[in-house]
Amino acid sequence: MDVFHRARNLGDKLGAGLITGAADDDPSGIATYSQAGAQFGGGLLWTLILTTPLMIGIQMISARIGWVTGKGLAANILRVMPRWVGVALVMLLLLANTLNIAADIAAMSEAFQLIIGSEGHGYTLVFGLVCAILPVWLDFERMVRVLKWLTLALFAYVAVVLMLHVDWRQVGFESVHYLRVGGGDYWMMVVAVLGTTISPYLFFWQASQEAESRQKYNDAESLVRSDLFTREHLFRIKVDTTAGMIFSNLIAFCIIVAAAIAFHQRGIVDIETTRQAALALEPIAGQFAFTLFAFGIIGTGMLAVPVLAGSSAYAVAEVFDWRSGLDRSYAEARGFYGVLVSATIIGTLIDFTDLDPIKGLLWSAVVNGVIAVPIMVVMMLLGMNRHILGKAVLSLRHRVIGWVATLVMAFAVVAMVTQWLR
Repeated sequence: MDVFHRARNLGDKLGAGLITGAADDDPSGIATYSQAGAQFGGGLLWTLILTTPLMIGIQMISARIGWVTGKGLAANILRVMPRWVGVALVMLLLLANTLNIAADIAAMSEAFQLIIGSEGHGYTLVFGLVCAILPVWLDFERMVRVLKWLTLALFAYVAVVLMLHVDWRQVGFESVHYLRVGGGDYWMMVVAVLGTTISPYLFFWQASQEAESRQKYNDAESLVRSDLFTREHLFRIKVDTTAGMIFSNLIAFCIIVAAAIAFHQRGIVDIETTRQAALALEPIAGQFAFTLFAFGIIGTGMLAVPVLAGSSAYAVAEVFDWRSGLDRSYAEARGFYGVLVSATIIGTLIDFTDLDPIKGLLWSAVVNGVIAVPIMVVMMLLGMNRHILGKAVLSLRHRVIGWVATLVMAFAVVAMVTQWLR
C-alpha cells in the first residue's frame, strides 16, 4: 500500500514536464535521431549524454519563469527585450514549428498506412484535421491522459537495444572519430539533434502550462509570496521536468543505437522517411515491435502536434496580448485557437507540396538550434532578474547549468557555420 501511495504521489507530480519530454520524441524527432544513427552510427550519442542535465536545467528554468510570473515566455521576453526582437523570435518559432508539424503529420500518415497495409495521401489530411479540431473540441488534459499511454510504445526501441548485441567499444570509437573528423554535415547534424532535444517550442510550451497552473489559484499573488508554497511547487516542477527529460533522452539514445545497428552497420547512411525507420525494426525485432512502434508514431504525433501548434499560439497570443489557454473555450480565445488551427492546417498543406518532409524537419531542427541560443540567453537574464522572479531567482547551480547549456548550443552553431564557410 505504501508503494502504491508513493507511485500515486509521484504520478500527481508529473504533468507539463512529462508531456513536454514525451512530445520531444515526436515523429520528426524520431526521424532526426534515426538519420543521425544511420549517417554517423554512434557518433552523436555523446550529445544526448551531455544534454540530459542541461535539458533538465533549461526546462526547469522555463517552467520556473512561467509558474512564478503567471505569464508565458513570450510575454516575459517582451518585458526585457525590444518588441521587434521578441516578434522576430516568435516568427522564427512559427516557421520551425510549422515545418515540424508538417513532418509529424506526414509520419503519422505513413505509420497508419503501414498498420493497415494500404497507401493513400488522404490519410495526411485526415490526421491534420483531427489534430486541428481535437484541441478545440476536447479538454486537452483529458485527451493527453489517453494519448500519453501510447508513448509507451516507444519503449519498443529500448527492447530492440536490449535484444541485440551492441558493441559499445565500437560506439565509443565512432563518437571520438566523428567528433575529431567533424565536417559540415556532422556539425549540421549535431545542431539538428541539439535543436530537436533542446527545442524552443518546449520552452514556450512548458512555461505557458506552468503559468496556467499558477493562474488556477484564486489567491495566487499571496500564495506565491509564501516561501513554503513556492518551494513545494518548485520541487514539483523539478521532479516533473527531470522525469520527462530523462524519459525523452533515454528513448532518443535507444533510437540512435537501433538506427546505427539497422542502417549504419549495413551501409545505409540516408533515411528518407520515418516509414524506413519503422520498417527497419521488423527484420531485427519482429512484427510485434514493428506494429508497436508504428502505433507509437501515431500516439506521439497526436500528442506533439497540439503541443507544437499550441506553443505557437501561446507565443503569438502573448505578443498581441490576446486571451489564451487550452482551458478556455473557442469563444473566449478566438485569436489563440485561430493560430493553433492555422499552424496545424498550414503544416498539413505543406505535405501536399514538393517540399521534402525529411529535409524540412532537418532544417526546422537546425532553425530550432540556432534560435534556441538567443532565447536561452534571454531566459537566463529573466531567471536572474529579482524584479521579475523575486525570491525565486535562479540559484548559483541553476545559473551554471543554464549558461553551460547556452554555451553548448552556441558552440555547436558556431562550429556548423565555420565548417560551412571553409
